[in-house]
Amino acid sequence: MKLLRRSARRPEVDPGTVALHARNVTFDWSGVELQWMTDEPYAAHLISALNMLLPEGERMFIETYREALPLVKDEKLREDMLGFIGQESMHAETHEKVLRDVLTANGVDARPYVRQMEYLFRKSLGSQGGDDRASRQMLIERLAFIACLEHFFAWLGDWVINADLEKFGADPRMADLFRWHGAEEVEHRNVAHDVAEYFGVGYVRRCASMTLVFPIFIALVVRGSKFLVQQDPKLPDQGYPSIIGHVLGAMWRGALPGIPSLLVSALSTFQPGYSPENVGSTAQAVAYLAQSPAARAAAS
Repeated sequence: MKLLRRSARRPEVDPGTVALHARNVTFDWSGVELQWMTDEPYAAHLISALNMLLPEGERMFIETYREALPLVKDEKLREDMLGFIGQESMHAETHEKVLRDVLTANGVDARPYVRQMEYLFRKSLGSQGGDDRASRQMLIERLAFIACLEHFFAWLGDWVINADLEKFGADPRMADLFRWHGAEEVEHRNVAHDVAEYFGVGYVRRCASMTLVFPIFIALVVRGSKFLVQQDPKLPDQGYPSIIGHVLGAMWRGALPGIPSLLVSALSTFQPGYSPENVGSTAQAVAYLAQSPAARAAAS
């Protein structure tokens, strides 16, 4: 299903301020292949790594926001945070289902990688409890970390809405999964930034957080890609240099966003006065969500 390509965006009507809410989606994952992008299997595996990474990450987001909510007195921001929590909860649940219904169904045991994500997001970045100054500072660090990741997710969401994955043989259900998720990331792209600013995350801390988040995020996705390649019986077992070479080739062909554009996106957060408002289009995101096959299936 080809929708709203970057090369020919329709002049969507600006919806103005959008009240965030979780959307139910229904996916039928029967028969989806591990190489769901038949012409670009390495790109498929790199994108599929997000199915293993995102559930634990989004649960950490939810836990952190629930911890922060009692400290927020701004009613509009509280409303946005609750909408954000609802959407992230649906994202985590939906990607978790892909682990069972697609990866496991294709003989992939994702538990070793998922256990690493559990340790990262529950132990290293999880709540430390308490209400002392150190706990408050740790909460703020987690909010800054989330704001950086949400910048990337909004940017990637804008990319996938406009990417022509179908020309690489993408399964329309998997393409819709990431476009639905990406559109909601664009829709709520301001929330994490606004929350971080509310808690005093300024320019220096934002830059320091992005300096850490960018390489960690790239490393986790590449690690997940290698993990899936190793379990794919149709591909030879390869090391990182070979896999990275295949990934760079997929980027050059347009099946993945390129590293230079990702780097430019990361560096944009170093600009004084940075705002995620210009990352993607709310009008385009809402238009996609109105016609997403999975969202329409759930509504019928």
